Amino acid sequence: MRSCKNMHEGLMSDQRRQFIKGSAVAAAGAALPGGAWAAGSDAPEKKEVKIGFIPLTDCASVVMASVLKFDEKYGIKIIPTKEASWAGVRDKLVNGELDMAHVLWGLIYGVHQGVGGPKKDMAILMNLNHNGQALTLSKKLADKGAVDVTSLAKVMAAEKRDYTFAQTFPTGTHAMWLYYWLASAGVNPMRDTKVITVPPPQMVANMRVGNMDGFCVGEPWNHRAIIDGIGITAATTQDIWKDHPEKALGTTSDFVKKNPNTCRAVIMAVLEASRWIDAGLQNKNRMAETIAEKAYVNTSVDAINQRILGRYQNGLGKTWDDPNHMKFFNDGLVNYPYLSDGMWFLTQHKRWGLLKSHPDYLAVARQINQTALYKQAAAQLKISVPKSDMRSSKLMDGVVWDGSNPARYADGFKVNALAAS
Repeated sequence: MRSCKNMHEGLMSDQRRQFIKGSAVAAAGAALPGGAWAAGSDAPEKKEVKIGFIPLTDCASVVMASVLKFDEKYGIKIIPTKEASWAGVRDKLVNGELDMAHVLWGLIYGVHQGVGGPKKDMAILMNLNHNGQALTLSKKLADKGAVDVTSLAKVMAAEKRDYTFAQTFPTGTHAMWLYYWLASAGVNPMRDTKVITVPPPQMVANMRVGNMDGFCVGEPWNHRAIIDGIGITAATTQDIWKDHPEKALGTTSDFVKKNPNTCRAVIMAVLEASRWIDAGLQNKNRMAETIAEKAYVNTSVDAINQRILGRYQNGLGKTWDDPNHMKFFNDGLVNYPYLSDGMWFLTQHKRWGLLKSHPDYLAVARQINQTALYKQAAAQLKISVPKSDMRSSKLMDGVVWDGSNPARYADGFKVNALAAS
């Protein structure tokens, strides 16, 4: 039971928010499915929320929600906490040191399944961004003619040796993009390459000293490799899957159960920040300047501010404008936690032998993805949500993923872990 004082403060906070928003919380809540809130009952259970992040461009919506004080509108204080590695994020989420995190979809799904760490029930509150990662090959490899996946496969076939590629976490998004990309050219990552795990901010330094031939990571580290003259961009992840899910706002199932109002408040604050970032050039430039600071990504602004506008170069003289660059909001299309998005990562975990048998794909996604909480938050902000929890996408190899038959999809790839044994 909360003390009378705390209850009074909660109600006063509600009244202030109602005044700021110009509409009664109770009235808005009454329109939600199942009558989500009664007046005064939506006060966040936990006021200070520690959200871990890795120094990457796509941490921006979490950081800006705090910097621009969108969190205060919803009675919370977001404390962005800089972390060194995805393994560290995993451990701190599991043991409760972090309340939430800017995190890889595949990490959350892996931990929930007991893969890539201790098994714990996990939750995804929303998607944070689409697109905006890349595959970098070393300048030395590019000088031998490896500038895309087809030419890479030819170089690897002609010059037999151990080829080392890095991803950021064994079950994470970058591992899955790397494997999918290599496999599209007949390169089996489990048999034909050595794969290592390297934290994102350490990718460029490791390539500089010759520890790897290529890596898949989020920005700004691909562009940083070009600026530093040690790598080239061979592909973007939007080339693999246009508008793919990337980072999520993740937490544990226990935290959601104990703090549903806090979770809803954080979703709303991050949604506002996402909308603010995508609203125009001025906002994106301010975001780049903010997250480039030492406390966040700790790099030069020029490593960030081009690719968030879709201005790409490959490091070999080619430049292009990519309309499918990193998006944080895109009129709300980015943020819905589609069940099919989570299920896709499970299909790839099965494909590459991380899962030994087929899970109940849909049941797992329903356990993890907090679609009801997201819909409540979106309704408050008048952000539209899709009619279906599933979406259909065609990936780089022409194969369509729509979540309708995940086991058949997972088993349908000729290049897989079994083919490597």
